Amino acid sequence: MNRTEAWFVHLSTLLVGITGVIYAVMRYLMEPADPFSVINHPWQPTFQHLHVLVAPLMVFAVGLIWKKHIAGHWRAGLPTGRRSGIGLVLTMVPMIISGYLIQVTVTDTWRTAWIVIHCITSGLWVAGYMIHQFAALRRKRTSAEVQQKVPNVKRQPGYVVTH
Repeated sequence: MNRTEAWFVHLSTLLVGITGVIYAVMRYLMEPADPFSVINHPWQPTFQHLHVLVAPLMVFAVGLIWKKHIAGHWRAGLPTGRRSGIGLVLTMVPMIISGYLIQVTVTDTWRTAWIVIHCITSGLWVAGYMIHQFAALRRKRTSAEVQQKVPNVKRQPGYVVTH
């Protein structure tokens, strides 16, 4: 994965996460000032629309890195980042599917079920994404320290130099 792809994934995840959290706080944790209002905050519809508009960017970004980063590391058997990466893939699928089903479901029972699934998997995705990134930074630091001690060792993408 090149730097442009990485930053596209980071930026799209950040935008979806921020708009989703702000929308959820407005929707589920605030009370409307007017008892006859259908929204809890004047900015609530704007953040809902922003979230729905930027979410496909994240889906596209994950699709963009699928072949080289996700499937490539899986096929190569690289152990670094495997647990957090598998966790991200396992939460990504129900997060995306439930996000779309929230918009098209017509019964209240199913809409509530999809909202609960979406909120849980989205929270797990954000937490898992942060863990994945912090673990990658830690591996890079460790590898860089070893590289300084042993300068002739070449670093492979996703490979940690440990000797």
